[in-house]
Amino acid sequence: HVQLVESGGGSVQVGESLRLSCAASLYPSCMGWFRQAPGKEREGVASLYTGGGSTWYADSVKDRFTLRIYQESNKNTLYLQMNDLKPEDSAMYYCAADHVSSPGCQMFRVSGIPGDFGYWGQGTQVTVS
Repeated sequence: HVQLVESGGGSVQVGESLRLSCAASLYPSCMGWFRQAPGKEREGVASLYTGGGSTWYADSVKDRFTLRIYQESNKNTLYLQMNDLKPEDSAMYYCAADHVSSPGCQMFRVSGIPGDFGYWGQGTQVTVS
């Protein structure tokens, strides 16, 4: 059972930066960030396939957000560097992950677009004003 622990959210001004982190146990092959603003559907932000390094970014965050993964002996940590933040980036951000055999991760491997992942963190709030 993958456990995900997120940190790094907060309140910033337009144009500033934040870095979110997500520590994952059990080395899931697919990891990503999703977000949900009040009254809106959840949307994918960025995802990474650790096996081959493939990444995907939503059009709205390309050139502003960057994923990095740091692999240690007992966990993977996924970082989302968010630069030039805009008010429309305000949302609850969730880290998600899954193993290579899951439908969502397989979809990512084959199509380059992440599907739904099975493990979720508790969320961290990002507010840009």
